[in-house]
This record gives sequence, structure tokens and C-alpha cells, in this order.
Amino acid sequence: MKKTLTSLAISLGLATLGTIALSAPAFSATLVHAGKAFTGTSDKLKSEVTIIIEGNKIASVESGYKTPSESDTVIDLKHATVMPGLMDMHVHLSSQHGGPQTYLERFSLNEADYALKAANYAEITLDAGFTTVRNLGDGYHETVSLRNAISRGYATGPRIFTVGKSIATTGGHADPSNGLSHLLRPDVGPKQGVVNGEVEAREAVRSRYQDGADLIKITATGGVLSVAKSGQNPQFMTDELDAIVQTAKDYGMTVAVHAHGKEGMKRAIVAGVDSIEHGTYMDDEVRELMKQKGTYYVPTILAGKFVADKAKIDGYFPELVRPKAAAIGPLIQNTFEKAHKAGVKIAFGTDSGVSAHGDNAQEFSLMVEAGMSEADALLSATANSAALLGVSDTLGTLEAGKFADLVAVVGNPLEDISLLESVSFVMKDGKIYKQ
Repeated sequence: MKKTLTSLAISLGLATLGTIALSAPAFSATLVHAGKAFTGTSDKLKSEVTIIIEGNKIASVESGYKTPSESDTVIDLKHATVMPGLMDMHVHLSSQHGGPQTYLERFSLNEADYALKAANYAEITLDAGFTTVRNLGDGYHETVSLRNAISRGYATGPRIFTVGKSIATTGGHADPSNGLSHLLRPDVGPKQGVVNGEVEAREAVRSRYQDGADLIKITATGGVLSVAKSGQNPQFMTDELDAIVQTAKDYGMTVAVHAHGKEGMKRAIVAGVDSIEHGTYMDDEVRELMKQKGTYYVPTILAGKFVADKAKIDGYFPELVRPKAAAIGPLIQNTFEKAHKAGVKIAFGTDSGVSAHGDNAQEFSLMVEAGMSEADALLSATANSAALLGVSDTLGTLEAGKFADLVAVVGNPLEDISLLESVSFVMKDGKIYKQ
């Protein structure tokens, strides 16, 4: 009798499990029907493609328009070209240059003000189709907090890879005490991103790691917008650069380098940095060195155009800044043209925050104007940028297993690259943000 009851209980249990299994909802996927697709795996468009998304990942990319099941969701983009989410490798989300008052904000704004500005500009950037950005400098590590808020779902914006505070030398570009009376000048050191010597250089990298930064940025030469005389002199010694790069590699961090002058670039490239930003006075020797070392170039042509135009306006920049902007700004597009022709690896970057956030895609037209093909310009902002970040396994192309970051434009961007300035559809991590 006991055996019979046990068998009955097992039978009832199995029957119940069967009922549960039969009543479970069918698995649903999202099918994106794309009239054309630029997958980032080649320089060609594919026609009539279905991108199948499960959760936040791409499950497959298939030819033809696949028929959905009853539980599937279909997104009809048959009229559009679908691409991987765009990636900008040089932004400053917590600021945007607005003329003379910009230089006064450090006296009137608090950390929370910068954080709120960053949240606003991050949402604008995502709406423009940029689903991933590399933030190359803030004031109070506010973009570290914003990155975390976005990843946790209580803020809206692109994926952020941030350096936190850039690393400079005393008086160099990105020294926050520049331009201040000695009565007001703060005592800054490695924790604030100002170093002198190998020991402090290592400490600054470790402080960035402690603060939650994803990578390191150094200002290897003078800059345009800092209140300092030179825009191109080398500002790090080779032992300092070696210490920074070696320490960064120990912590799994890449190194981006702001540089306009040739000597500063050479020292940084030899030390083993991952990218050169701006690169204004790059020559054949520097280009060859970059090719040998595999160093990426992030041109920021848009920023050069912006500062060159604003330098013509009386009072827009401080008088110490104006001649640097007038001299350096117009040269970057020509530098880019030569670097591209020489075969230097290019990743897309705008320095947005100098120019307006949301205008990032204007960089594409400037690249094409300088001789790059539309397809290569797109690759610079997808597959190439993912490679620079070291995330090619998850981002940069439309392939199975990658995060579902998609953007779309009406028309063919390989015929008219300016279409990228009017993105009509944005998906990040499988969630639609613009349609």
C-alpha cells in the first residue's frame, strides 16, 4: 500500500510539472527587419536582413525578412539602414564650451552641478546615436558615478568608459590650478591628477584605479583651451611616461594621450600608449612610429574647426588662449588626411564638450571631406573604436553574441555620410531609446 501511494504521488507530481511546462509562456525575441545593414564586419551593405535579438544580445543576423512567431516583436526598419551603435572615443560629458563664462564656472559650480550637466549631455549623446563613449577627463570623477548610474538603470545615456580626472604635470594642460592667483591656487598632487616624477606618476595611476576609472589619460603636451602659454611643448619626461604606462598595464588599463606637439607624441608612443588624441603637429616620423607600435589616432577634427572659428570672435577666448586656437585648430583636418593616407589606425573621436554635445556625427563629414571613404569613417566609429577599447568581443559589429546596440538612418550613409547627423532609431542593450 505504501509503495502504491508513493507511485501515485510521483505520477501526480510529474503530471503537475507537465501542466506547468505546457502553460509556460513561449519564449519571445525581437526581430529587426532592416532594409539595409552595415554590420561592421566589412565595408559593404547587406540588403534585406533580419537581426534577431534575445534579451540584450544579438542572437543572429540572417538574410531575408524572417517570419516572427506569435510571441515575437517585430521592428520594421525596411526603409532604413541599420548599423552598430556609434562610438565616440573622445568626449567630455560634464562640460560644454560657451565662451568667456566657461572659464568662470570653476568658481561658481559645485561637484553636483557638473554631475547634473553630465547626465543631461549623456542623454543628448545617446539620442544622437552614440551608444558608447570614452570620457577623457572630468573634474570630480562625476562621470564615474554617471557610468554607474547608467549601468544600474537610474540614468539614461551611452555606455561610458571614463578616465575620471586626467593626469598632468605642474602647470601643464589639465592642471586645475592653471590661471589662478597664487593666493587662490590650490595645493594639487597625484590625487588631483598633477604629478612630478616617476613616484607621483605611479601614484596618480593607482589613484585613478581607486576612484573607479576605466582607463588613463595624460596630457603629454600643452593644450589649446588651458590658460597656459604653449599649446605644443612636451610636458612629461620619459621616466614619468614609462611609469604611467607600466602601472596602467599592471591594472589592465589603456592609456590615451592628449598631444599636439611632435616631441610629446614621440615620447608617449615609444612608452607604449594606446592612442594619440588631436596629434596636430604629427609628421612622417611620428606616423611611422605609430604604425610600428600599433598606436591609434583619434583626430577630433570637429574640435579643431570649432576653436578656429571661435578664435575669430573678440573676447570669446582669453587672450592667452586665442592665438593657440587660431594656430592649432585649422591644422587637424590636414593632419588626419595625412595619417589616414599613411595607414595609421583611426578611431572616431570628436572632443565633444569643446563643440556641442549631440553634434558628434558632424565629424563623419569632415573625415570624408579629407579623403576617407564613408565605409571607413563608419568603421572608425564601430569596429575600430571597439578594438581600441578592447571590447571587440561584445561591441562594434552586428554579430551573434554582441550587445544589441543598433542605430538606423533613413537612406544610405555610404552615399551620404551626413545622414548620420539625423539618426532615427536608437537601441542600446536591447532597449529602444529613439524610434
